[in-house]
Amino acid sequence: MENTPKSIRWWPLWVVLGLAILGTLATWIFDAGHRQDRILLTTTIVIGTVILGILWLLFLSEMRWRLKSVVLAALVLIGFLGTNLLEFKGFSGDLVPIFEWRWQERQTTFLSRSEIASDPQMSATDYPQFLGQNRNGVISTTRLNLDWENSPPQLVWRRPVGAGWSGFAIAGNSAITQEQEDDQEKVVSYELHTGDVKWSHQDYARYDTPPAGLGPRATPTISGNRVYTVGSTGILNCLDLETGEQLWTTNIFEEHDAEAPPWGVSISPLVFGELVVVSAGGAVAYHRETGEVVWIGYRTQSGYSSPFLTTLAGVEQIVLFNQGLVTAHEPLSGELLWQQPWPTAVECVSQPVPLPDDKLLVSSGYGVGAKLFQISRNPTREFNVSIIWETIYLKAKFTNIVYHEGYLYGLDDGIFACINPADGTRQWKRGRYGHGQTLLISDVLLVLTESGEVVLVDPNPNEHIEHARFAPLKGRTWNTPALAGDYLLVRNDREAACYQLPTLNTDINSSTE
Repeated sequence: MENTPKSIRWWPLWVVLGLAILGTLATWIFDAGHRQDRILLTTTIVIGTVILGILWLLFLSEMRWRLKSVVLAALVLIGFLGTNLLEFKGFSGDLVPIFEWRWQERQTTFLSRSEIASDPQMSATDYPQFLGQNRNGVISTTRLNLDWENSPPQLVWRRPVGAGWSGFAIAGNSAITQEQEDDQEKVVSYELHTGDVKWSHQDYARYDTPPAGLGPRATPTISGNRVYTVGSTGILNCLDLETGEQLWTTNIFEEHDAEAPPWGVSISPLVFGELVVVSAGGAVAYHRETGEVVWIGYRTQSGYSSPFLTTLAGVEQIVLFNQGLVTAHEPLSGELLWQQPWPTAVECVSQPVPLPDDKLLVSSGYGVGAKLFQISRNPTREFNVSIIWETIYLKAKFTNIVYHEGYLYGLDDGIFACINPADGTRQWKRGRYGHGQTLLISDVLLVLTESGEVVLVDPNPNEHIEHARFAPLKGRTWNTPALAGDYLLVRNDREAACYQLPTLNTDINSSTE
């Protein structure tokens, strides 16, 4: 009498799948921390489900070994095809793994401006540093034509670039950024109107770790005939703007026996008078011509934010968002004017935003949100810092917030939001742009999304309105855009592109070469 084949024991697999579904639903329905925590927990559930499924197949399914062998062979084939057809490209800002087809076409075509019918235009408005001339992401000298259907942006040039998350600094016909090529960290100057390389400076340095990625991440600063850059390991360079000649250099963290941030140095130098201010275990100022240390501020762990100059309570000061501490310094001496603690378990990246009436908005991701501080001075002229409100509705992970006509606009964990600064309440939250970057161009918000699209959003506190969009880049884009007159420069860790945007005042902001 033949043996009756055993039926497959399915119930353990159904239990595993059921628990996985319940666990995923619980992760996203109930409070399980911030968005990145939920994504990591979901990824852990998926991996655990796959492992338990294989264990079920091998030991609990009661399949015949021939059938088990076929299923295992299929799984091995799927894994083999996956590793050979797909390429791991790091993580998104939400810590989602990114995979791409290995044969996916790279945008490496080059289009010269001379191939476009109209004559090239020379920008009359420089974009000399991180987030523009005032380091606040606001450009008031250009007004964009929002009708991109009839007047679309025109490609000036596109070219491959080395890895890195640096943006462009623009002065005249020079557009300067930082890139990685093998073990060389490069500062590269391109011609704004053609994309041709004018000069390149190399340092032997390399930073590469998941999920932060490869290459330098700080935007250069142009001041006069000098370019100041900070590389991913802390190399501070002073270079000649026209030739790229190195005039002086130092490693700011080695020099001050300080610990660099674990995800790579992303501090853009602030040039103020004769000083170049950076963060190396706290604020440090160098003489812009000689590289000598002028003053050393309060010592603390450096974050990823960049120093900026503002006036609060009637006093000009340099503010810096350190790791776990916001500090303000007297510009010429480095004297600590005030300090305010910040949660230490999160990366401090987004630039603080000065608001009217001596207020300062500070925000970070990973579930922390934003706080609005009131800066004042008591009768003894000492500074007081008090919290006006705090909210979870504006979590700027590594993007920046813009203030316009009484309201705040920015990416709350990758979704665009408008916040009323009077009390921290949310006006609206729409537009899944990812962890991109935002500029205010006169009366419209330009958002460079994490996926490489450019979106024009109306700064309207009553509703979310998109005016136009186009996709100049493909792939993960964390770099800040730059706008000089009507020339928009965008880049990511693979390519850069220059577009001429339709404007309403090109006669003011550009002139013929």
